[in-house]
Amino acid sequence: MKTFLRLSLTAFAFLLLSGIVTETKAQGVLGEVLKRMDAHNKALTSLKANVSMEKYNSQLGETDKYSGKAIYLPQKGRNAFVRIDWSSPVEESLAVVNKEYILFRPRLKQAIVGNVDKAQGSSTSNNALAFINMSRAELKANYEIKYIGQETASGVPTWHLELIPKKADKYKKADLWVDGNGMPVQMKVTESNNDTTQVVLSGIQKNVTVKGSDFKINLPKDTEIIKG
Repeated sequence: MKTFLRLSLTAFAFLLLSGIVTETKAQGVLGEVLKRMDAHNKALTSLKANVSMEKYNSQLGETDKYSGKAIYLPQKGRNAFVRIDWSSPVEESLAVVNKEYILFRPRLKQAIVGNVDKAQGSSTSNNALAFINMSRAELKANYEIKYIGQETASGVPTWHLELIPKKADKYKKADLWVDGNGMPVQMKVTESNNDTTQVVLSGIQKNVTVKGSDFKINLPKDTEIIKG
């Protein structure tokens, strides 16, 4: 009986030590990922990419899929400028500047305008892209961050991070898949009602010429303006 007890205690101590080592290793990887993200954030001056988005409605159990092209312009101390021109399933253009968005739907001759903090629908894609513009200090100040593991996303090896907001937000968690350069190439936001928005970037071009005027959507005169 004593021998069994000693073996049990030894096994327990080994498992406990293994858990501590694993957790320490995960924290080390997390620190390195955040360091690379911070360096990437500081070096990034502009971005162009192909973008695909999947929006899952948990109540209906349905997923809507979109694809198009995005341009992105970081702003020091402010929210980045974002423009996405969707080509599928229909043509739409979304631009976000200083937290104000405009969603142009040419087939309906409508433009929806509003603030991203109150936005619903396609404009929430900006929530996912916002993580590209966050420094390490901002991420650590606003989220409890957990390293999940290594996974392939957008066809490249990535580190998977889980972010839980420290303060109440309209989404309960976010998942980031970060490549070796510190670039989030896939982002998924899970809202409080379990709806999700997942954004994947590919064909990424960094630090190319992008002008402020590129984010202006020129509306035809007969466009109906709707407050979002």
